[in-house]
Amino acid sequence: MEEENETALTEFIIIGYSGRPKTRIVLIVFMIVVYSVTVVANGIIILVTAADPQLHNPMYFFLSNLSFLDIGYSTSSVPQCIANLLMDKSTMSFAMCYFQMTTSVSLGVTECFLLAVMAYDRYIAISSPLHYMLIMSKKFCIQLAAGTWTSGLFLGIVPIYALPAHFCGENMIDHIACELKAVMKLVCSDTSLSQLVMFFSGGLTLLAPFAFILFSYLRIIVAILRIHSTGGRLKAFSTCASHLTVVTIFYGTAIFSYLQPQTKSTQELDKAISLFYGIMTPMLNPLIYTLRNQEVIGALRRLVGKVK
Repeated sequence: MEEENETALTEFIIIGYSGRPKTRIVLIVFMIVVYSVTVVANGIIILVTAADPQLHNPMYFFLSNLSFLDIGYSTSSVPQCIANLLMDKSTMSFAMCYFQMTTSVSLGVTECFLLAVMAYDRYIAISSPLHYMLIMSKKFCIQLAAGTWTSGLFLGIVPIYALPAHFCGENMIDHIACELKAVMKLVCSDTSLSQLVMFFSGGLTLLAPFAFILFSYLRIIVAILRIHSTGGRLKAFSTCASHLTVVTIFYGTAIFSYLQPQTKSTQELDKAISLFYGIMTPMLNPLIYTLRNQEVIGALRRLVGKVK
């Protein structure tokens, strides 16, 4: 009987904001606006960095990777969330739900490592400016980027499929998408090993890169304080401030969401937090980097001038 129940589950019912039509309408409009800005803003950064030779350096290579990643990360969940919110109780097939969940987790893990790589790039640029282009060679940058994408694929997907979960009939997900923690709450088999693996992989993908970033920026601050030129200090602080803002927003919400003890009272808070780091962060990243970066603004003006 148990085996029949396990194999009978072919779809999930999404009930994140069931019975609250006004909330769903507000969220739909909000997501459409945010997703549009995300795609356009990140697309502009990719276009500008590719078109302007002055931006062909390691910093903007990784920034382009981040923009491409944010488009994919947002696309992996937002359109489906909008579709789910259009109905009071939306349904998703088992395969589609798992595909969306693993894609989002994989891209989220990739972003964790990519932000750490970007911190390392800034550390080398400020602490060893004369050897920067030698250390951060084109080949090495490609290897670092490939490593982040591969790590995201391995650490984001393998743990989920390595420990198969068994569902025994309950298929209502109290979320607006197939979010990992929300799906895991429906598992009826023993999840102690899965939770241990998730906690370990969460610590590896969140705490380890975050600790590396903090260490890098402590070294960066020391290096900046040694710069004699006031203008040089301000430029270095401005560049690092953008990256630190992105890191604080992404890691702060993700660590709070995934590493806090899970209780029923945190369910509504989890949905709100996931909206922020899963939907808002991909939009904020290009805005933060663009608004605080005169080189990107200058490159955008030159590109607009050429088009005109």
